[in-house]
Amino acid sequence: MRYAVEHKQVTRRRIVETAGRRFKRDGIDGSGISTLMSDAGLTNGAFYTHFESKDDLVTAVIADELRGQCESLREPGPGRAGVEQVVRGYLSVEHRDNPGHGCPSAALLDEIGRCTDAARQAYTDGVLAVIDDIAARLAPQDPESVRLTTLSIYAGLVGTLQLSRALSDRPLADAVLDQGIENALALVDTAQQS
Repeated sequence: MRYAVEHKQVTRRRIVETAGRRFKRDGIDGSGISTLMSDAGLTNGAFYTHFESKDDLVTAVIADELRGQCESLREPGPGRAGVEQVVRGYLSVEHRDNPGHGCPSAALLDEIGRCTDAARQAYTDGVLAVIDDIAARLAPQDPESVRLTTLSIYAGLVGTLQLSRALSDRPLADAVLDQGIENALALVDTAQQS
């Protein structure tokens, strides 16, 4: 039985979304095709209707996850207040404790560095879109002037979240988040003064 084009698009979307959650929770290497397809409620054979390889899926997931992150960053208000809202949400206990629904960078950065060139390009493009959105809030007249500082802020957020997730001492892990917020906001203020 042949399915309509819309059915194929919906199915592909379901695979990408469920794979994104699984990758962020268990890692790319820790997620086999059979598990990913089971999560999507599909058979293994259906995988190759939508993707040439697992690497192809990884590239699609990375692009989709960062596109979603960029869209969610547009929800907070403009200017410093909006950036502060982003920072506080990113370094929240809720975000830390739910990696399957969080930032792909914090969950997958070490694996993305070992992915194919196509996946790393999708990551680069996606991160730069996130960075450019934040930079436009910090310096609306000249976002390029704060691009590198914004990359540093993002790197600090990602590293802080990763460290907080790794610590078994819950009060220390919470303190790391709090200090990360202070550090990020200090860089935000520095960028706005430039």
